[in-house]
Amino acid sequence: MTVLTVAGLTLREAARRKVLRALGVLTLALLGLSAWGFAKLASVDPEFGALTSGEARLVASQLLNLVMFGLSLIAALGTAFLAGPTLSGEVESGMALAVLARPVRRSTVLLGKWLGLVAFGSGFVAVAGLAQFLVVQVTVGYWPPDPVVGLLLLAAQTTVLMTLALLLSTAVSPMASGIVAVGLFGATWVAGVVGSVGEVVGNDGVAQVGTVSRVLLPTDGLWRGAMYAFQDTTAFGALGAGFEGSPFLGVAPLSAGYLAWVAVWLLLIGGLAALSFTRRDV
Repeated sequence: MTVLTVAGLTLREAARRKVLRALGVLTLALLGLSAWGFAKLASVDPEFGALTSGEARLVASQLLNLVMFGLSLIAALGTAFLAGPTLSGEVESGMALAVLARPVRRSTVLLGKWLGLVAFGSGFVAVAGLAQFLVVQVTVGYWPPDPVVGLLLLAAQTTVLMTLALLLSTAVSPMASGIVAVGLFGATWVAGVVGSVGEVVGNDGVAQVGTVSRVLLPTDGLWRGAMYAFQDTTAFGALGAGFEGSPFLGVAPLSAGYLAWVAVWLLLIGGLAALSFTRRDV
C-alpha cells in the first residue's frame, strides 16, 4: 500500500511539472509535422496512397520508424529529466525528510517512485504512439503489423533509461543525472548504427561495438525490436539485405534471451539504485 501511495504521489507530481507541458508541445509538433509530411508523400504518386507496392510500404514503414524514433527521444528526455528531480531534487531541497523521517524504508519509497515514473512513461508512449499510428493510417493507409509489441518495447526502452537516471540521481544532481542518461542513450544508438554497418561490411570487430553497447545499455536493442514490429517485413524481404545497415530498419525480432537480459538488467540497476539511496545522507 505504501508503494502504491508513493507511486500515485509521483504521478501527481509529474503531472504538475513544466516538463510535462514541454513534452506535450514537442509531441504535438511531431504529430503535426509527420501528418504534413505523410500527406505530401501520399500526394507524390497517386498509387502510393493505397500502398499496393511492396516498395511503397517499405518507404512508409521506414518513415514511421523515423518518426517513432523522434517520439522515443521525446519520451527519453522527459523521463530522464523527471527521474532526477523526483528523487535527488527532493533530497537536496529537504522534502525527502518529511517522508523518510517516518518508519518507511527508503527502498519502498524508491520502488514507489519507480512505479510512478514507469506508469507515466508507458502511458505517454501508448497515447502518443497510437496517435501517430492514426496519423499514418489516415494519410497513407499504413498500419504497423505489430503495434502492441512495438509500443511495449518502446515503453521498456523508456523504463530502462528512467531506471538508469534514477540510479544516477541517487549520487549526483538532478540536472547531471538527466544529462548523463540522455547522453548515454544517444551514444548507445550511435554505437548500434556503427555495429550495424560493421555487420553489413563483414567487420566483426566493428560489429561487436553494437553488440556490447546493447548489452551494457539495452535501449538501442529494444528500439531495434520496436522497429521490426512497426515495419513491413514482407517488403524488406523482397528488397534483400542491402538495407540491413539502415539506422531505421530492424532486421529481426528480439530473442527471448535478450528480453530476459533486459529484465535482469533492470533488477541489477534497480538494486544498485536502492543500495545507493539507502546509503545516501539526507
